[in-house]
Amino acid sequence: MNGLRADLQVLRDISAGIEPSDRGPEALLCLPATLLSEASREAAGTSLKTGGQTCHAVEKGAYTGDISALMLKEAGAAYVIVGHSERRTAHGETDAIVAAQAAAALTAGLNPIICVGETLDQRNSGETLPVIEAQIEGSLAGLPSDSSVVVAYEPLWAIGTGRVATPEQISEVHDFVRQRLISRFGPAGEKVRILYGGSLNPANAPEILPISNVDGGLIGGASLKAADFLAIYRTAASLSE
Repeated sequence: MNGLRADLQVLRDISAGIEPSDRGPEALLCLPATLLSEASREAAGTSLKTGGQTCHAVEKGAYTGDISALMLKEAGAAYVIVGHSERRTAHGETDAIVAAQAAAALTAGLNPIICVGETLDQRNSGETLPVIEAQIEGSLAGLPSDSSVVVAYEPLWAIGTGRVATPEQISEVHDFVRQRLISRFGPAGEKVRILYGGSLNPANAPEILPISNVDGGLIGGASLKAADFLAIYRTAASLSE
C-alpha cells in the first residue's frame, strides 16, 4: 500500500534503466490498483512490465472493494501476485483461495506469482519443508501443467525484519520447490521460475541470485527506490551474460 501518482517517477526511472527484453532479465513492478492503468501507459514501449498485487477468484459480482483478474488485465497488467504472506495472514487467504485466484488469473491471461513461505515458529520447529509442500500442493491445485505460473518463496521471518535467510536455507527450499514442481507438472516444472522474496536488496543480491534454482527476486522495500531496484536488476543482468 505504497504509491501515489507523484511516485510514478520511480517507475519512469526504472523503465529508463532496464535493457530491452531480448538483452536483459525480465523486469516487473506490481502496483496498487489505483496506479495500474497510468503506470501501464507510462511503461508502454519499454521492457518494463506491470502487475497487480492480488485479485479475486471471481470475474465480477457483488464483491465490494475487490478487484478481478480481468480488471487488472484491462488496466495493462501482465502478472498478478497471489497468496502473498500479508494477504494470507491479514486477510485469511487459504491455499484453496490462492489456487482459485491463480486459476482466475490464468483465465484472464495473466501470469500468477504464487507465494509460499513459513513463519519463524514453523522454521524453528523443523516444519519448513512440510509447510512449503502443503502450500505448493494446495495453492497450485487444479492448475494445468502448461500454466505459466511463477512461484515465490518468501520466508515470513525475513520480510521487513532485516533478517535474511542464509544461502544454505534458500538453496534447500528452492531445490525442494523445484522437485515439487517437477512432481506436480512433470518436465514443465523445470521451467517454472522460482523467485526469492525475503528482504532482497542491493547488498545481498550478489550472494542470493546465483543460488541454485533462484530464478529472480520478489522485491519488497527495495522496489520503492529506483536506484535500489536497478542495482538488483544489474546484478541479475550480470549473471545472465
